[in-house]
Amino acid sequence: MAHAILGYQGVCKNIHGHSYELHVTVSSGDKEKEYLPAPGFVIDFKDLKKLIMSVVVEAIDHKLILSRNYLVKYPDIRSQENLVIWEAEPTAENILLYIQKKLKDKFPPAIKLIELRLYETKTSYATWINTDTDS
Repeated sequence: MAHAILGYQGVCKNIHGHSYELHVTVSSGDKEKEYLPAPGFVIDFKDLKKLIMSVVVEAIDHKLILSRNYLVKYPDIRSQENLVIWEAEPTAENILLYIQKKLKDKFPPAIKLIELRLYETKTSYATWINTDTDS
């Protein structure tokens, strides 16, 4: 995915890309049980991957994400066929908020989204943590 950050004075002010890595943590939310009943997991990793691919990756993979304000300043970029326009700057933090909103209602009620971690590089990442203990 490619992006640029309006108002930033470093190299990220220019369009550039990342091979993001997303880590998703879920829980059954059930703190009473010592062990999970058969089959013994909260969600099958294959099902989780399929969900993430269809809801998140397909929406932003190989896309150029820019804010509406960035396009006001650089209108010639609007002709890009893979352009996705956001109201917010597409920082790692805002990408996480976007992902959290996309995933919010996609899990069965028994599965809780606990944490999202988005790596922009091997050592640079942002984290979203669910602070709502009821969801």
